[in-house]
Amino acid sequence: MELLECIHLSKEFDNKKILNDINFKIPRGKIVGLLGKNGTGKSTLIKLINDLLTPTSGDVLINGKNPGVESKRIISYLPERTYLDKGMRVADVVKFFEEFYEDFDSDKAYELLAKLELDKDMKLTKMSKGMQEKVQLILVMSRKADLYILDEPLGGVDPATRDYILDTILSNFNEGASVIISTHLIADIERILDEVIFIDKGKIVLTGSADEIRKKEKTSIDEVFRRMFKC
Repeated sequence: MELLECIHLSKEFDNKKILNDINFKIPRGKIVGLLGKNGTGKSTLIKLINDLLTPTSGDVLINGKNPGVESKRIISYLPERTYLDKGMRVADVVKFFEEFYEDFDSDKAYELLAKLELDKDMKLTKMSKGMQEKVQLILVMSRKADLYILDEPLGGVDPATRDYILDTILSNFNEGASVIISTHLIADIERILDEVIFIDKGKIVLTGSADEIRKKEKTSIDEVFRRMFKC
């Protein structure tokens, strides 16, 4: 059974089709890049997987079941925008996650906070946007989830920190789990990707093994993206 499967998945808003007949499967143990320009449907797809939106037609299956209470227990989701209470201290947020999620590892969270030199006693409101995003990523990666979904995890992070964050993602998800990274910053994440899904105007336009696509196209995934979307 696949960890995640989308079957003829479509979503409309006000009679405008945002996603059109999306089909793909993600097995366990993969890091998958969900790649496309802003506004192409990536975040809508992620919200459908996380049961934050309802499909117009088609199905999302997580371990063979539609999204719901059970899927929320095994998915660790990093949304594009910070959602944390900025009046809280970092340690308070860690405590909140520890109480809310049975699979949350507070020791891992504090270890990652220390490595990124983030003060556990600082209030989020005193932190820069990039620092807040680092905290949020640490919280997400400190769960022992089956599926990690990261929506633009590097958007507000300085280039010097991106490699460390990618290494954090690589070394901190469960064996047998999978990671979906939605981004338009292809060059920054390409080295860690096993598979890619290119999405444009609500449709999948290319999907497959990152290595096989590089071999076939004789160039990087980033260059394939630039050619396809004429960036």
